[in-house]
Amino acid sequence: MPSNQMEKSNSSRIQSSQAKSGGDMSSRGFAARAQSAADRNNNLSSSGRQGATDGGTGGSGGSRGGSLNGGAGNVQGSGKSAGK
Repeated sequence: MPSNQMEKSNSSRIQSSQAKSGGDMSSRGFAARAQSAADRNNNLSSSGRQGATDGGTGGSGGSRGGSLNGGAGNVQGSGKSAGK
């Protein structure tokens, strides 16, 4: 991850520091904006991984479907072979 992106650990450190020093803990304060940026960056990286996981599952499901169809094709093929 590039060094200029907010990470969860940085966000946590900022929130802790702001709370201890009596800083602005409102939803529009710096700590809240830092958390929002960290969450946004985390979601972007998670969605990339999630897409890869979904693709893998879809591929696996396709293989199962192909295996079943292949089995049916083999049965039909052997029936034609026996008929000749």
